[in-house]
Order: sequence, then structure tokens, then C-alpha cells
Amino acid sequence: MKNNMNKEITTNRRNFMKTAVLGSAAGLMAIPELNAATPYATPNYAKAMAPVKIKNCKAIATRPGGSNLIVVKVETTEPGLYGVGCATFTQRAFPVVTAIEQYMNEFCVGRDVDNIEDMWQAFYVSSYWRNGPVLNNAISGLDQALWDIKGKRAGMPVYQLLGGKCRFAVPLYAHASGRTIEDVVSSVKRFMDQGFKHIRIQMGGYGGVGTGTGLNPDFKAAGFGLERDGFMDEQAYIRGTIQIFEAVRKACGDEIELLHDIHERLQPMDVIYLCKQLEQYRPFFIEDPLSPENTHWWKQLRESTTVPFAMGELFNNINEFVQPMVNHYFDFIRIHISQIGGITPAMKVARLGEWFNVRTAWHGPGDVSPVGHAANAHISLATWNFGILEGGYQFRDNERVVFPGTPTHKDGMLYVNEAPGLGVDVDEKEAAKFPINNSAPGWTIRRYDGTIIRP
Repeated sequence: MKNNMNKEITTNRRNFMKTAVLGSAAGLMAIPELNAATPYATPNYAKAMAPVKIKNCKAIATRPGGSNLIVVKVETTEPGLYGVGCATFTQRAFPVVTAIEQYMNEFCVGRDVDNIEDMWQAFYVSSYWRNGPVLNNAISGLDQALWDIKGKRAGMPVYQLLGGKCRFAVPLYAHASGRTIEDVVSSVKRFMDQGFKHIRIQMGGYGGVGTGTGLNPDFKAAGFGLERDGFMDEQAYIRGTIQIFEAVRKACGDEIELLHDIHERLQPMDVIYLCKQLEQYRPFFIEDPLSPENTHWWKQLRESTTVPFAMGELFNNINEFVQPMVNHYFDFIRIHISQIGGITPAMKVARLGEWFNVRTAWHGPGDVSPVGHAANAHISLATWNFGILEGGYQFRDNERVVFPGTPTHKDGMLYVNEAPGLGVDVDEKEAAKFPINNSAPGWTIRRYDGTIIRP
């Protein structure tokens, strides 16, 4: 009797352990039997989804908010399943559309949507010549669309596929600007009232063009350049920048984080002088201090000042970040993710930055589509070494109609909508109401004698 009870207890124990290992649904799952021919057979619950192929790739070009926006739509063999990605190069929108529709579609049709890395690498090198912004933006649209599809197939937001959240929302910095010091101070106060804790300050036009001068050269009358070409007096810009930092700190206090963008327009020695003057105002970072032609100045610049730097929105190749990070030349990764080719390469740079204590600060101005802003946000949510995100841009009503699911702002932070994929769609009929054009703002800035200032 005692022996029979022991046997029953042992049998029950084994059955319990078997149930615990297989899970509560074990009785409902068809667990295949193992044999010599199939030493391991995948249980039904662990089997991957059937392959899905790309059926069509197309460009959707629209201008609902005043800037040319390009989105790639990747349609698949799975009915109703598609993805969208940002391919916006607002100044050269038409060539990107051509690259997508005349080249990329043929390249993509029939490929497996799941193989994002392989497709990125294949597209990147298949033309042999690479690293141009036109093709990089095209591949970015494809890359983001494939991540969007993968998220939809998994039933998860993209940030989950990148490792999950490191924060509940994404802090943003806003753009405060004005023609006078008083205008800048007032703009900063308005953004502070909206909950922003990081604010970029600029005076005298985008990047400080013509700051504080009475000079207005007539390049057209001189028969040199175009009437719309901008003017900049570098020394007036330096003086004005120091003045607005002093005024904002005095009026708004030390708690607000202040940023500033040089736009690579100063000579290296002038950058060093300006940054040394700004140290006392403790900027959060100074953006784009050196042009691509002056990168050999980084060592001297870094050793001359304690001001933090953000750099990289003009970089086309992820390898351009390696040595500056190793040498700690800058402190924030300033990537325009469609310029560099999408989520896939941007994440590689972000992960590299963690090893060298370099934080992210993705480029997010108004000439990034809501799809691109969503991609910025998903990366930022999943990246531990996040620093700040440019994104104080307020989406217009037309943009929200064209792009349902556009991320939302609240108290100086950006929130995604938690839908699978990137969470943003595009209404093609609404998009068609806002055709793109070739009137995108140029970047031709000249000195008083007509000499072009880079970039």
C-alpha cells in the first residue's frame, strides 16, 4: 500500500513538472514527436511567420506644411500590409523621387521584407558609388518602411524591436529666435511656459545671417549671385551670439538649458574664441562648430574649451563618426537619419556612442516628415545614451491630416502613439493636394563682397 502511494506521488510529480515546463497551454499545442530523422522539431508556437515579399515600392511626395516631404511606401504580398518611411531631402526632392521610382522599386520587388540588414547592405553597395544624400535618402525611406512592416508583423511598436523603452517619453528642445535680443528673450519665455527645459537660441535669421548690421549688399545689382542669396557678417554674428546668451541667462535664469547652432559658418579660430566666451553661460551644447573641410581642427578645438559639442548632421557615412568618438571630440551625435540611410545605420552609431559616453541628439527640423519624427522618437526611446531630440516643431493641421498618427507634444516632450510599427500612416489622396516644388530654401550665404560662406 505504501509503495503504491509512493509510486502515485512520483507519477503526479512528473506530470506536474511536465505541465510546468510546457506551459499552461501544453494540452492545446501539438508538440511534435522526436525521432532519429527529426532530432528536433519546432513546436507550432515557435514557428516563424510565412515569408512576405515586396510587391511594390513607390514615392509619395507632398508639401502640407511648407517643406517638400518624401515618403517611401513599401507594399507587400500580404494583403493590406505595407510600411512607410521618410526619404525627405527637401532641397533636392525630385531626384529622390526619381531614385525611388526608377531604380529602387525594381531593386526591391520580390525580396523578403524581413531581411532588413541584407537589403540595406545590398542597396548601399550595388551602385558601387555611394554615400550621396539622394540615394541615402531613398534607402532611408526603404529602411524605415521595412522596420514599420516588421513592427506591424510582430504587433509591436518599433522601439520594442530595438530593445524596449529606456524612458517613457522623449525630451525635446525648441527653437527660440528673433531679430533682436528682446525678441529672443521673449521667445525663450514662451517655450519655458510650454514646458520646454531645453531651448536653442538664435538671432538675426537662420544661423545668425546678417546679425546686428546695417549692411544689405545687393548681389543682384552687382551682377553676382542671386537676389535670394543670404548675407552674413561673421563678426557681428559672434557679438550678437554672446549678447543673447548673456541676456537670456539674466532674464530666464540658470535652470533652462541653452543650445546654439553655428551651422559651420565660422572660421575655426573664431569658433574657439566664441566658445571660450560662451563657457560662462554653460551651454548644453554648441552645434556644428566646424565644416566638413575643417575637421582637422577638432583636436585643437576640443582642447581649447569645455563647451560640449554636437556634430554629424552633414555626415553621409557612419564611419565618419568612429574616430571623433574615439577621440572624444564631440559629445552629441547629430544625425539626420534619412541623410545617413535610416534606422539601421543610425542605431549602429548610437550603440557605438554608448561606449564612448557620446549621447544622441537626432536632427528633427520642420523639413523632416512626421514619419521621420516618429523614427527619431522610436530610436530615442530605445537608446540608453539618449541626450536630447530636436523636435519643438509644431505639426500643422494639414500635416496631421496627411499623416495620421503623427507624434504628439506635451510639456516639452514627444510621445509616440504606441501602434505597431512606427505608428504613422500617409493618406495618399490628401498628400496629392499639396504638390512639391523646386522653391525650397537655398543655403547660399555670402559675405559683403559676395564670397560664399560654407556650408
